[in-house]
Amino acid sequence: MTPTLSPTPTNQRRAARSDFATPPRHQHRRTHKQVRRGQDQRLLGHYTDRSGNRREVVARPGAAGSMLVLDRDRTTLEDLRVVAHLAADEPVENAAVVCAAYLCDATTGRHRCRLLNDEDLCCTPFADQSDTHSQTAVPSAAETVDHLGSRYRLQRIETGMSIPELRWWRTAEDIATPAGEPVSIREVIAATESYEPVRALTAQALSLHDGVEISTAVLRCELARVQQSPIVLNRRLREVVLAVVAREELSMSEIAVRCGRIKRDRKGNESGETSWLARRIGMLPEGGRHAPTPWIHTDVLALIARDGLGISPREVEL
Repeated sequence: MTPTLSPTPTNQRRAARSDFATPPRHQHRRTHKQVRRGQDQRLLGHYTDRSGNRREVVARPGAAGSMLVLDRDRTTLEDLRVVAHLAADEPVENAAVVCAAYLCDATTGRHRCRLLNDEDLCCTPFADQSDTHSQTAVPSAAETVDHLGSRYRLQRIETGMSIPELRWWRTAEDIATPAGEPVSIREVIAATESYEPVRALTAQALSLHDGVEISTAVLRCELARVQQSPIVLNRRLREVVLAVVAREELSMSEIAVRCGRIKRDRKGNESGETSWLARRIGMLPEGGRHAPTPWIHTDVLALIARDGLGISPREVEL
């Protein structure tokens, strides 16, 4: 079934803020059973997961005026999972923006979210961030450059909403739009092959704009996905593999054999599948691709580290 977003009439949007008013203190610690009953909840969309289960995405009030976007089983109203926890300053319409992005990933099975717990019902998002920072501007150093010379910086962009949106922006001579284009945090990290300073700059910018009339819902969602994703950068693994080969401790073929990737020639002679290893560490492009991927699944990274190199996966993680 195609994921479906529930329409939000104009008059319903106007009344939405009153629906998500700050709950009384004694209501902050509602149990999961109370959450399932559906009070004060708004349906945002629904979909069918890859196992054929019907699920839906709803928004419900959280602590101190915040808003929880939850994924749950549409039949039992159980198995509640947190899609996003929006701060009180976020426009109500941002719940629908987060839901739309989530449903796009749901169709491919790439969506990730954690189980709802009691703490989610009584805490506010980003409460551990300092309130002493200025809330008027993006950090002046919020810029990074990739190996091709493209520049990435955080900036406000107009998206047709009532307030501007904070996103990463790329400028380069070879892109279609002379002024630049918005990109995701994941794209910036892939282009620079480094998590920092992108993550630190993003977290700082989100802290600076906590309470400012600018939308940060998409940026917060992108940061959370990067931090929770099992797909990680392979640059450090590539560096270690090449160093081991350069010291002649192991060959690419030997590492592949240790990982169980073996090929045989016409005479039956066995050797390691070096092309598989080269693709995993970002030296050769995947089939149908023009450039090597900077990403690798943590399970494959652990396999190459433990079995292929005989070291801890921590030693090849960025």
